[in-house]
Amino acid sequence: MTKLYLFLPIFSVSILFSQKRDSATLISEVKIDAYKKPASFISSTKSVSVVSENLLSQNTPERMLESINQIPGARMEERSPGSYRISLRGSTLRSPFGVRNVKVYLDDFILSDASGNTYFNVISPELIDRMEIYKGPESGDYGSVTGGTVLLQTKDSDNLSANLSIGSYGTFNQSFDVSKKVGKHFFEVFQNYYQTDSYREQSKMQRKQIFIKDNFQYSEKGLLKAVAMYSDLDYQTPGGLTLQQMEINRKQSRSGTATIPGSKEQEAGIRNKMFLAGLSNEYQFNQNFSHFILIQGSYVDFENPFITNFENRFEKNFALRTHLNFGKNWSIISLAYRLGFEGGINDILVKNYDNNKGFEGKPQNFDQIKNTSGFYFLSQKLNFNEKLFTDISISLNSNSYDWERIYPTTENGKVAFKNQWLPNFGLTYLLGKGFSVRGKIGKGNSAPTNEEIRSSTQEFNANLSPEYGWNKEIGIRKQFGNSLFVEGNYFDFRLKDAIVRRQNEAGQEYFVNAGETVQKGVEVLLESKSFDLKNDFFSRFKFRFSGSFYNFKFQNYQQNDNDFSENDLTGVPKTTINSLVNFIFFRKLSVDYSHFYTSKMPLNDANSVWSESNLVGNIQFRFPVNIDKTRLNLYLQIQNLYNTDYVLGFDINAFGNRYYNPAAKRNFVLGVEAKF
Repeated sequence: MTKLYLFLPIFSVSILFSQKRDSATLISEVKIDAYKKPASFISSTKSVSVVSENLLSQNTPERMLESINQIPGARMEERSPGSYRISLRGSTLRSPFGVRNVKVYLDDFILSDASGNTYFNVISPELIDRMEIYKGPESGDYGSVTGGTVLLQTKDSDNLSANLSIGSYGTFNQSFDVSKKVGKHFFEVFQNYYQTDSYREQSKMQRKQIFIKDNFQYSEKGLLKAVAMYSDLDYQTPGGLTLQQMEINRKQSRSGTATIPGSKEQEAGIRNKMFLAGLSNEYQFNQNFSHFILIQGSYVDFENPFITNFENRFEKNFALRTHLNFGKNWSIISLAYRLGFEGGINDILVKNYDNNKGFEGKPQNFDQIKNTSGFYFLSQKLNFNEKLFTDISISLNSNSYDWERIYPTTENGKVAFKNQWLPNFGLTYLLGKGFSVRGKIGKGNSAPTNEEIRSSTQEFNANLSPEYGWNKEIGIRKQFGNSLFVEGNYFDFRLKDAIVRRQNEAGQEYFVNAGETVQKGVEVLLESKSFDLKNDFFSRFKFRFSGSFYNFKFQNYQQNDNDFSENDLTGVPKTTINSLVNFIFFRKLSVDYSHFYTSKMPLNDANSVWSESNLVGNIQFRFPVNIDKTRLNLYLQIQNLYNTDYVLGFDINAFGNRYYNPAAKRNFVLGVEAKF
């Protein structure tokens, strides 16, 4: 059977770019938004993937992991429910918690704070209707980041639906969404409640969320958008295990030692309450000129009872984005300019106490950190005869922070990083209908986040520098008739002053600049439209296959007396192969059969410990039932179909060889979605 399973990912795989599950839209004809720089996918100069509604349906209710992991060059990891990382082309070297070095937007609004950290796990997957994932630096549009950018989009058409599901390990999920156009307004109200006891000890999770938006078309030329979101996330953290501990009992949490208590004893976990509100306005002065502006604020109340301390963070965030747009079309030439600014302030009060079994004890350190960042940007799109498409941009990026120790001593300081000019140039040429080649070169820069400047050691690391580097890539996109789409990309990214995580004996993390990395890779995508087989038994069929093949190395990397130059990059698999095949039987029963293959990867910079490769299969059944004007979509998801022993998120460079966070064995979700 093993040979059969290994064969399936190569030839079995749902169409990524269709806007509806039964859509026959050609992949090359899909439009991308690119944050208000729309383009057809086939002519885009960017390394972008679109995750549409049917691929999002692959997720279990608490995460977007299955959808993101179907994207070549993208990888989402789960150390425990609620604890996720997103890697775009190997960008998780510095992300033990949360999402760093990946910029995230929600509709018009900015989820990432001014220091570059994103609480991605506060977002319910069911809120998201579409995603655009940009790999590599796009500094002319999104500023100072080297990993990539994720655009999350909520619903833009009328919808009234409710979802209810149960699953293994006490899983329960309920959600409700109403989206409707009323006069000049388009409203959406979304609510979600999710909970699970989870697979491992000390890994329960609960999330509550409500999201409200209003898109107000107050005139033919003006569109005002308002958004408010509240999320309350509470999850336990079981901690990493050694290989021996995992082999003895995969479900256990991190145990204590003679000097350090365990995760369960200390009630280790994360409690995160976040409120975000914002306004944006887009105004079209005339046929050629328009203006966009947004203002937003958010507040975060964050608690982290950890093994060695109890941390409280109170975060206030403010952000502004504005740009003036010009566009004009002639007979064979179209030209567009965008000039703007995006900036933010992240003000945090951090309080650390002794952790008395999940409660605050004696105070340890109280600190204030204020991070200010921003970038001015200018971009130009120039297209000739609908054959040659160019996108040229440059941004000037700044980042600085002030810090003050309030308790037990008083001291302060300020660090201002050198301003960075970050250019990007992209070109696409259409060789024929549905056939394009492209090239791109760009510089990225990423300053350390607040959690890296002041990590869990509670010390300020004023010597930590931003990482930066140049990315070069070429790609090809080809549509074969009306049936098949193929894409291939090759990139070469040279990163300097790479920020890498370390961990001390107490499990506390800290960060260092680790020389240079050379990151070369090939990403491929093969997918079909939905084929109508014109019979009532085996009615429709479509498939999707993606692969990432990497050669990532450290360069000029010295750690004390150890030279790690030419070692493989920590935590990055050389090969990932993902597939999804969709069958429809009796013109009603939909079956999604997916596979995820991950090769072995180094778990420390010395490359002395490696993970095992693994193959994970999932299957999903969906069956619609119509009752008057209501459609009930019944579904059953079986995760880890082959009951594989595997790890979905490693703690890289972990002290004491506690690298392993075992994933759940075979489990299921059974539910019903009602569309009214």
